[in-house]
Amino acid sequence: MGIGFLAAFLGGALALLSPCGALLLPSFFASTAGARGRLLVHGAIFYLGLAVTLVPLGLGAALLGAVFVGQRGLLVTVAGWLIIVFGLMQVFGFGFDLQRLIPGVRGVAATAVQRQGVLRSFLLGTVSGVAGFCAGPILGAVLSLAATEGSVLAAGAMLAVYGAGMVVPLVLLAAIWSRLGATGRSRLRGREFSVGRRRFHTTSVATGVVLVAVGLVFLTTNGMVALPELVPPRVLFDLQVRAVAVAVAIPDVLVIVAAALIALAVWYAVTRRSRAAPPHDHAASDRVEVPGRRRK
Repeated sequence: MGIGFLAAFLGGALALLSPCGALLLPSFFASTAGARGRLLVHGAIFYLGLAVTLVPLGLGAALLGAVFVGQRGLLVTVAGWLIIVFGLMQVFGFGFDLQRLIPGVRGVAATAVQRQGVLRSFLLGTVSGVAGFCAGPILGAVLSLAATEGSVLAAGAMLAVYGAGMVVPLVLLAAIWSRLGATGRSRLRGREFSVGRRRFHTTSVATGVVLVAVGLVFLTTNGMVALPELVPPRVLFDLQVRAVAVAVAIPDVLVIVAAALIALAVWYAVTRRSRAAPPHDHAASDRVEVPGRRRK
């Protein structure tokens, strides 16, 4: 995974945990609390909803970047400084809400909380990718990266990775939320602190620092073209040759038997947990506390 895709993944995770990024998630937590086996299904449907909104944005950014294909130096400079500006906005708590630029998003958000099951997860996914005033600079920085990809497919993939960065921690949090306790939940939410008269939030500051660092790397490496390889090509080639040699030496029968045993072990673990799990209390799950939500 290149540094651009890694930054997109981290951006998605930090957008999810940002102070306002979690405000659209109470319904997801409520519908999946105690769901166990259905949690992965809801997570996949939520991700599908994210992709429906985010991937077209990435494609649009790539098409916009293609207009300046003959001015790569200018495009890299503008994108790099935009990422730095977005990072500073995130640090200081200045943001913007992309929902205003996409017609009908607010109506979908209002409809989502009234639905049940996988439809609610899908609708929440379609609005969560662009929702949140304080998460706007994160998505703006990722779109700036996507505009310089030079490939429409790569730009769409970057926004898909951004969505995965939101979904992976979301599913993990939903799975362990009840076990974290009050202390663990408060740490995940982050906290506010003051520097003089200015108030900051730990998650926003961490996200902003990451974006500024990515912007600086982007500017100093000609859009990451001059970025040194983490693993030299010769080493990668040797590893591939050795992997092929090992794979050829293993009989196909052993591979099939091993795969079957793993599948049986997973099936046994899932069925055992489902039998031992108590009946799901939907009334109780609707009261699950989520990040960014305060009790009145």
